[in-house]
Amino acid sequence: MLSRLRQMLVKEFLQLLRDKRALWVLVGPPIIQMLIFGYAASYEIRHVPTAVLDLDHSQESRDLIARFSATPYFDVRTQLTEREQIREMIDRGQITVAVQIHPGFAAKLRKGQTAPVQVVLDGTNSNTALIALGYVNQIAAGFADDYQRNAMQRSSPFLLARLPAVELEQRPWFNGDLQSRWFFVPGVIGSLLQVLVIVLTAFAVVREREIGTLEQVMVTPIRPREFILGKTLPFFLIGLFDAGMIGLVGTLWFHVPFRGSLAVLTLGLMLFLLCALGIGLFISTVSATQQQAMVTGFFFIMPAITFSGFGFPISSMPRAVQWLTYLDPLRYLLIVLRGVYLKGIGLDLLWPQMAAMAALGTALLAVSALRFKKSLD
Repeated sequence: MLSRLRQMLVKEFLQLLRDKRALWVLVGPPIIQMLIFGYAASYEIRHVPTAVLDLDHSQESRDLIARFSATPYFDVRTQLTEREQIREMIDRGQITVAVQIHPGFAAKLRKGQTAPVQVVLDGTNSNTALIALGYVNQIAAGFADDYQRNAMQRSSPFLLARLPAVELEQRPWFNGDLQSRWFFVPGVIGSLLQVLVIVLTAFAVVREREIGTLEQVMVTPIRPREFILGKTLPFFLIGLFDAGMIGLVGTLWFHVPFRGSLAVLTLGLMLFLLCALGIGLFISTVSATQQQAMVTGFFFIMPAITFSGFGFPISSMPRAVQWLTYLDPLRYLLIVLRGVYLKGIGLDLLWPQMAAMAALGTALLAVSALRFKKSLD
């Protein structure tokens, strides 16, 4: 058995080395996609296109506008003169936020009254609108606090010195600067690994069936289980290689800290690869052509990424969908990746995720191997 398996492995790797396009697919796209997603995937918003309609034209209104211009979150592109321009620019997609300061803004502040400021948002992208609104609230709150303190400093400096205040002191753990890239890069590693292994495994078997070499292999003394092992083991090793390569890019290029154990991370990746191999092998049993394998693969891949918590919190999903996420191996891998990378935790806390991936991987490989063996018979 070992001799036949060795011959299968030699055949697969020789076939891979002869295919320069396949070698490029294994190295080039994962690195390129890692760089693209690493820069593009972010919860942070900066340089939001903004317009200002100042109908007060006072020192106070100019001070408030200057605060928007000074922050990197807003890009004040134009000063409007009429209210109708707001709708036109939002409809054209030229701005996302419009700040309107009403007449009498400064007069109300000087009288100690509340001076409203209207903010118009383009709600087609609700995530950007909500985050931008949060930044606007911070700027407005900072302006109001500074104005009140300056007014009290002029009128009652002794009272200001005795005025009690509550100061919020933030202390984020594991990500002191709250960089969303540190959250996304481990997720990109898991997502790219899933796509690569599932697609390669499914395509390799279907391609053999399509060109007719599958029947030629099966008339040899090799047994079905040896054939299955010989087709999946190379992609298991390739998956580990690509995981290490993508992980190095994420760590060294994007400076994402690695605080945990390499052994724990490797164990998690190996268990996840078993799940991905099982899915890829299952796809090969229900696909007759490579086009069918590609469509079926994306039928599995896209929901798996959505349900994994890669970009959307699982807790915000409907209850029925939350239960479905327990069948997603990528959900558990992302917990392992982020836990090992950012928190430095070990098996004492990650064993439930490891056990879940081991159970799912065993079940997927068993079902897929039985279906594949039946299709060969």
